Parts: sequence; structure tokens; C-alpha cells
Amino acid sequence: MAVIGITGGIASGKSTLCRALAALKPVRIFDSDLCARSLLNTDAAVREAVIRDILPSAYRADGTPDRAAIRAVVFSDSVAKARLEAILHPLVRKQRLDLALETLAEGRDLLVDIPLLFETDASLGFDCIVTVACSSAIQIQRAMARGLASTQVEQIIASQWSNSQKIAQSDFVIWNDGSLRMLEAQALELVCRLKLRREK
Repeated sequence: MAVIGITGGIASGKSTLCRALAALKPVRIFDSDLCARSLLNTDAAVREAVIRDILPSAYRADGTPDRAAIRAVVFSDSVAKARLEAILHPLVRKQRLDLALETLAEGRDLLVDIPLLFETDASLGFDCIVTVACSSAIQIQRAMARGLASTQVEQIIASQWSNSQKIAQSDFVIWNDGSLRMLEAQALELVCRLKLRREK
């Protein structure tokens, strides 16, 4: 059984690929972004550190994080971005490693949706790395459909490794400029290639 890193830029289709793979084989999925959001929502120590080190007004009166305000700070200030990563990444990593042990003991693969796999130097923690890539125009279009402004998307893309950098260090690449059906066909091909790789 394997821990498979699914990485790629914003709105490239990582989560969609994970779902397509999960429909084809018995796997579990760990969503790094979802884990980080949960920590921001529920972890008191994270809340305290974010308010202290990132933005005093990072949380609303009702206790929920102001994600737009936090995003605006970290993508315009590299020091704030590094501080937020130092707060969240070790906690996310621990949850990922704990789930990996549990999943492998069950005899299943773990798919890890991890946008900053290379940027956080986490590649040694994976048996296989898959990059999901698409054109920047498609990324911007998809991310804007989620409610982000084009300037925000461009800042996020600029802060991440380029497609060529990720592809050069990946075991497999999924190109996701097309339809869902095309992505699902590539997911099926990936499952076959992973099976062959395991049998060698």
C-alpha cells in the first residue's frame, strides 16, 4: 500500500482527481487545505497564534476566522505567510502522518491532496507524487468562479512552484484543461500505471 501525494496549483483539479481515483479503488483521502481550515476554526492555540503573529483582527466577534482578511495579509507579506505556515504546517503534517499509519494498516492507499508538497519540502514523505496541472488561464477562470478576485489568484499562482518545476519532480502528471470525462479517463490510466508500478 502507498501514500500518494496529489499536488498542483490552485484550481488545477487536485480534489476532483482524488474523487475520481476514490471511485476506482479503495482509498482514503487527506485534504491538507481542509485540515488547515479546520485548525483555524477549532484549535484555540492556532487562533491565539494567528491573532498574535499574523493579524489582530483575524477572527470575527463570533469567533470564526476572517479568511479573506488572512489571505490578503499572507499573500501580500512573505513574512506573514511564513509565520502562518509555521503555525499550521506541523499540525497538518502530524494529522497526515497519523492517518497514513492508520490507512496503511487497513491495507488501503492514502491520497494526500497537498498543494504545497514541493514548496514545503515534503516529497520524502510520499511513495509516489502526482502533479495535476492546467494552464494559468484555466486556473484563474476556475478560481474566480469560487469567488476569488483575479489579482488574488495571480498572487497565489506566483507564490507557488510553476507547473514545469512540479512536473520535473513528479512520478506522474495529469493535464486538466479539459472536461471531467477527460480527467476521469486519466484517473483510470493512472490506476493502471500505479498497479503496474507496484507489481514490478
